[in-house]
Amino acid sequence: MYIPRHFQPRSQQETLDVLRNSGASDLISYSDNEFQLSTLPFVVDEEGDVLRLLGHLARANPHWRCLDGSDAFVLVHGPSAYVSPSVYPSKVEHQKVVPTWNYVKVALRGTVQIHEEPSWIETVVTRLTEKFEVISKNPWNVSDAPRDFIDSQLRAVVGVEFLVRETDAKFKLSQNRDLRDAKAVRDDMARRAEIEMYEAMGYLKDL
Repeated sequence: MYIPRHFQPRSQQETLDVLRNSGASDLISYSDNEFQLSTLPFVVDEEGDVLRLLGHLARANPHWRCLDGSDAFVLVHGPSAYVSPSVYPSKVEHQKVVPTWNYVKVALRGTVQIHEEPSWIETVVTRLTEKFEVISKNPWNVSDAPRDFIDSQLRAVVGVEFLVRETDAKFKLSQNRDLRDAKAVRDDMARRAEIEMYEAMGYLKDL
């Protein structure tokens, strides 16, 4: 991934926060002369310097059958938003401005292990549920559904463990603009209710 110096993350913690707070990611692999892509919601496992993403795929999805033991990519999407040059104060001075796009992306390279043990899959499904149900007024729990129904649903998926080997992260958040322009972009994100992008540009509070 092309990452100019000013778009590099300020710390490893910043990248980890994107992973911890992420929703669904793109799992991408290459085999038999073709690329395959699946959506993978995940939770993060951290043990010292070892980083793993845990999730699941539908058993009916043929993608998983070529994944076990293979290398793959996971692309994690952070906030993204269009930036209009009309908000730049510098536009009034010289007109030398163009539109762009601000975004946060994390690209991970690693190795996949497939799990078919029901207990492993249920643990991951439970963790995923707990992670994402926090937004619900009345959070749903795996135990809310009948046991035989849950068992049938677990048989319909396979577990995915992605062992991260390399991490690239890009935080393109107007750091290449002068401070006035960057702050104007952040103000415009607030006006447009692009809350995630507004918060991602919080580095401007320290400048």
